[in-house]
Amino acid sequence: MSVTLPPIRLEGGTILSDEVYARIGAAILNGTLPAGARLRDVELAEQLGVSRTPVREALQRLERFGLVEVAVGRYTRVSEPSESLRQETGESTAYFMGNALRIALRRCTDDELAVLVDAADAVVAAAQREDGLALFEASTLMFTAVTKATGNSVFIGFIREASLAIQRNLHGWQPFISCPIARADGYIAFRESIATRDGDAAERTLRYLHGLA
Repeated sequence: MSVTLPPIRLEGGTILSDEVYARIGAAILNGTLPAGARLRDVELAEQLGVSRTPVREALQRLERFGLVEVAVGRYTRVSEPSESLRQETGESTAYFMGNALRIALRRCTDDELAVLVDAADAVVAAAQREDGLALFEASTLMFTAVTKATGNSVFIGFIREASLAIQRNLHGWQPFISCPIARADGYIAFRESIATRDGDAAERTLRYLHGLA
C-alpha cells in the first residue's frame, strides 16, 4: 500500500471504530485506495494513529458489504465491483428506498417534507440538465434525507452501514447514468408524489425510473 491516510483526530461523541470505517471507506470511494490495493492492518493503524483492533473491525465491515475482499493468509484488498454486483446493488437500493419513501411520507413533519421536496427538486434539475454525475449525487443526498425522515432506526442503521457500498457500486455505472436521464418527466412526477405525500405513487415511479416497473 503506497498511499498515506491522515491520522484521525476524534471530535466529541465520535466513536473510533465508526471513524476508522468511514475514513477507509472514503479513501476507497475517492480512489485514494483504488481497486486491487492491498490493505495491511498494521500500516493502516500506523497511518491513522490507532490500534489494529478498530482497523480490523472496519475491514470486516467493509468486507461484509463487498468493498473489501479477503483471501485468508494471502491478501486483503479493495475489491473491483462486477457488473452483476452493480445490478444487484441498484435493484436492492431501489426497492429499499421505495419502502423508505412510504414510511417517510406517512410520518415526516411538514418541515421534513420540505427538505425532501427541495432534495427532489435538485434531482429533477440534474435530470433536466442531463448531468449524470449530478443526478447520482443529488439522488444520494435525497435518499439519505428520506432514510432520516422515516424515523425508523432499522432503516437508518442499514443505510449507515450500506451507504459506502451503494455509492461505490453505483457511481459512474452507465445504466444508472444514461437510462434515467431520458425520463426527466418521470422525475417531475416523482417530485410531485413526494410533495403530496403519495407514497404509493412515489414508490411506483421510483421503480419505473430504475427499470423495475
